[in-house]
Amino acid sequence: MTNEADSPPPELKSPKHWIIGDPLPTEKLEGQLLPKHLALPIFASDPLSSVAYAPQELLMILTVGGLAFLSFAPWVAVAVVVLLVTVVASYRQLIRAYPSGGGDYEVAHRNLGEKAGVVVASALLVDYVMTVVVSVASGVDNIISAIPELDPFRVELAVVFVIILAAVNLRGVSESSKAFAIPTYLFIGSVFVMIVVGLTRTVLGDPPVAESAQFQVDAESLTQAGVILLLLRSFASGCSALTGVEAIANGVPAFRRPKVRNAQRTLVLMGGIAIILFAGLTAVALISQVHYAEDPCHLIGWAECATEPQQSLMAQVAGATFGEGSVFFYLIQATTALVLLLAANTAFNGFPLLGSVLARDGYAPKALSTRGDRLIYSNGVLILALAASVILVVFQANLTVLIQLYIIGVFVSFTLGQTGMVRHWLRELSKNRHPVSTSTARRAPQDDRALSRSAMLRALVINAIGAGMTAVVLIVVTVTKFTHGAWIVFVMMPILFILMVGVNRYYRDVEKEIEVDPTTTFGSAGDHAIVLVGRMQKPTLKALDYAIAARHDSLEAVHVSIDDEATKQLKKDWVKQNVHVKLRILSSPYRDLSHPLIQYIKSRREEHGPEVVTVYMPQFIVGHWWEGVLHNHKARRISQKLLLVHGVTISLVPWLLDSSDMLYGRRSRPLPGQDRRGEPVRPVPRRPADAGTASAKQRKP
Repeated sequence: MTNEADSPPPELKSPKHWIIGDPLPTEKLEGQLLPKHLALPIFASDPLSSVAYAPQELLMILTVGGLAFLSFAPWVAVAVVVLLVTVVASYRQLIRAYPSGGGDYEVAHRNLGEKAGVVVASALLVDYVMTVVVSVASGVDNIISAIPELDPFRVELAVVFVIILAAVNLRGVSESSKAFAIPTYLFIGSVFVMIVVGLTRTVLGDPPVAESAQFQVDAESLTQAGVILLLLRSFASGCSALTGVEAIANGVPAFRRPKVRNAQRTLVLMGGIAIILFAGLTAVALISQVHYAEDPCHLIGWAECATEPQQSLMAQVAGATFGEGSVFFYLIQATTALVLLLAANTAFNGFPLLGSVLARDGYAPKALSTRGDRLIYSNGVLILALAASVILVVFQANLTVLIQLYIIGVFVSFTLGQTGMVRHWLRELSKNRHPVSTSTARRAPQDDRALSRSAMLRALVINAIGAGMTAVVLIVVTVTKFTHGAWIVFVMMPILFILMVGVNRYYRDVEKEIEVDPTTTFGSAGDHAIVLVGRMQKPTLKALDYAIAARHDSLEAVHVSIDDEATKQLKKDWVKQNVHVKLRILSSPYRDLSHPLIQYIKSRREEHGPEVVTVYMPQFIVGHWWEGVLHNHKARRISQKLLLVHGVTISLVPWLLDSSDMLYGRRSRPLPGQDRRGEPVRPVPRRPADAGTASAKQRKP
């Protein structure tokens, strides 16, 4: 049962909370942190789910040269596994050294300089967007493999899934992790069972056979250089299994204490599961003779290639192992599609966290560092969802095209991040010439343990190997994918780089401009108040009352005349009400309210020196969106122009219409001496007929 004291006040609730839930107080932040069993599905769903398409892309590229090239698949898969082990080991060291959540960006920024850090940040931002795009496109692809009738709605399905993922993530880290935990563990379990069944059948002499095994491939003729390039391209596509590994390093702050140990263990667990699933699925696909072509019509013997979409590798393996149309077949397809869609959640957590770090350092708008109602960086979630939706629409959610834009960014960050870690350990070794003993290090708290010199040397070697291997893979990936669409990534990254550097320079210049120095002085020669008057109405009298209560040195009411008849009526009402504030009329032949007022204020300041001028304006507060359309918002337009005038401050005096009650719920009973709006009940200030133009202080009753 919810404690009423813990519920947010009614004024903090709005229709959006029907979707994302009630706002959470700041002290609930610790409760949003993740234990390891929930951190695994929320941060590792991307690398775990990539086993659904990484083997498919690896085998697809090899079949370009013919079925004989599939004999190279085990060796290419082994190379991918070795690289994955190296990267996981490297990121264990990074988590220990930089647990603040900046990941590769922070490492590169601190150890390689500002430009390297911004390059990594731009690469990671692109990669997070592509993670959402590829994961959703792959998930939709698997859905269509089970239900081909949905193929015409591929793009619409993809965009809808992005919107759903964004909405779930806006509810907060804790709730989204619970929603994603069961599908992720179901996927791991079902694929593992499929691999075991497939290998067991093979051992027993009844290997599974895929439906596509009967199809031959119309291969391209390749030169010796073409063969090497094909193998490298296959390896590059298989390396998509490494995407998302860096997300845990970026998400260390989201783990429960001890953060470093929990993050490291989750990373190792994720790496182990990913290796088993990737290697096992590749093996069963080769055993069952899955033939998957980039162009389905290159499969000789398949007459329906132009009318039916090609089944994914996962669907073909499931059909060969359990029988197409069986319960287990649809279970594999359902869990695969679901986890691929949820794999985008890795980016929905990594992107906002990285955005908050960039905003903290001044390379992104400050809005990205603001936590929303559910204690997450909601602006980052919305930006990511919008960018991913645009790319899905532009590329028609085509997985084969989108996969070519993938993993470029992640290997840029891998390489620079690991190079930065090498620099970090070299610096630490040079500073710590007096080694810490292993026994002393172990007695320290888990997240504060100092590393011994031998541990630093071991970490240096691991990161050096990781930097070398990822640099080689980056070159391979760039060469093999550049002409297939990856050039777009190399256009997007410099644009982001320039934007982030520009934002940083802007914040730096603004900070310098507003910085207090010994010569900073402020002083005014007076305090004058102007109450802007349109017609004689209650909001006008309220603004007058506020201005009088402030006790300015001098006070006047100003009316900008754009209608002679209305001005005459105002003068009559002013005299009739016998208001004790002088009324000044400014003519406006071009019917503009702001210009005559600004010119008058400037001329007055020239005459009276640098006095402070406060302009009071009444403003309606409404409760329905459509009421905003029915009012002309003069106060807002005038205030925007007055903000550009030196020496002017603006006071908007709200007048709450009856409909505004819905904004804050039922208003409480007014206190004695107040009207129903909570305003003090007192007579309208009046003056005798012979009153002069004394100051407001003298005129105050």
